[in-house]
Amino acid sequence: MSEKTVDRSKRRFLIAATSAVGGVAALGGTVPFVMSMFPSERAKAAGAPVEVDISKVEPGMLLNVEWRGKPVWVVNRSPEMMDLLVKHDDKLTDPKSEAKQQPDYCKNAGRSIKPNISVLVGICTHLGCSPTFRKDVGAADLGADWPGGFFCPCHGSKFDLAGRVYKDVPAPTNLEVPPHKYISDTRLLIGEDSKGA
Repeated sequence: MSEKTVDRSKRRFLIAATSAVGGVAALGGTVPFVMSMFPSERAKAAGAPVEVDISKVEPGMLLNVEWRGKPVWVVNRSPEMMDLLVKHDDKLTDPKSEAKQQPDYCKNAGRSIKPNISVLVGICTHLGCSPTFRKDVGAADLGADWPGGFFCPCHGSKFDLAGRVYKDVPAPTNLEVPPHKYISDTRLLIGEDSKGA
């Protein structure tokens, strides 16, 4: 009779110990699986807003920064460049920026918060090439009426200094304006706006 009691108690102990070890092993295997569903620190940083000092960007200059793995251009448009923005609306596909390629606060002729500072994602809306900054007015290879802007050498798409696309080029829409805000007169935060977008 005592042999059966000892066997039962051993059996209960072994079942309990095996269950506990199995539970710990299952939990140990589940934690890495669940943690893999959360973004890594590198992924979080890739989507994080980027702070840019624009104090040294002279009129007519372009500053190239990276946000979410994409090139973002910050252009300080000179007064002459600003004057050219209103003189070629008839040559543009979407001069009033009706397509949703910019935040509502940039839906104006300059597609910007500050009239002289343009912030654009530097990826052509045709096939994803990166256009080049061509501020040379009347460039021989782009036509005498070229007011300066961005030219995509891959397929010939042209954009003005506000990133608005010209008619009769492969690119279907204007360049994207990322969400952004000014945190001071000389500091720009790309990837976040006053609404926290």
